[in-house]
Amino acid sequence: MNYSRLAFTNTIKEIQKEQGSRHAYERMERQELPDGLSFREMSFIQERDSFYMASFGENGFPYIQHRGGPKGFLKMIDVKTLAFLDFTGNKQYISTGNVKTHKKVSLILMDYANRARLKIYAEAEIVSLEDNQELAKELELDYDYKAERIFLFHIKAFDWNCPQHITPRYTLEDISKMNKEKEDYILKLENQVKILNQKLSGFESNHED
Repeated sequence: MNYSRLAFTNTIKEIQKEQGSRHAYERMERQELPDGLSFREMSFIQERDSFYMASFGENGFPYIQHRGGPKGFLKMIDVKTLAFLDFTGNKQYISTGNVKTHKKVSLILMDYANRARLKIYAEAEIVSLEDNQELAKELELDYDYKAERIFLFHIKAFDWNCPQHITPRYTLEDISKMNKEKEDYILKLENQVKILNQKLSGFESNHED
């Protein structure tokens, strides 16, 4: 599960030497990392409502596709396997066709609000709904959709990117939550002012007497 060992080809290592970063990355490659996703990655994935998937076509070109759904639609089967229901879309089937000939894919999961990015190397597998009814049931969602197939991702490596150059962006849900916290705080302050005014009025009345 060491992302560096898989990502850094000989050509990339030569460029790192030229740019002065090779020594640091050599240390990363020697690290022994947990064999599978940890609680941190699990929690992160469960909160995502989209991800980007890069696949490789027979034409020699990579293809990057945005996948979206309700929060948590990309589900963990175990610490080395992710899965999601493939919804009916525009019926181009580019990613589906690519995976049938080249199983290696790369995923990027973004949390723009917290400027976090998880990248994953995986081998994709497409399985039918009919032949995997138990798994399909596990992947069911409270969402308006029609599923055509199941995508499985067998994780080979993953890594976190630094937050540099990630511009914070917020969903309506994020903004509503922040506004609610602000409104609750204002209400709390108003109640405190009301109590203080009542105490002050009582003190003035007693002083006049």
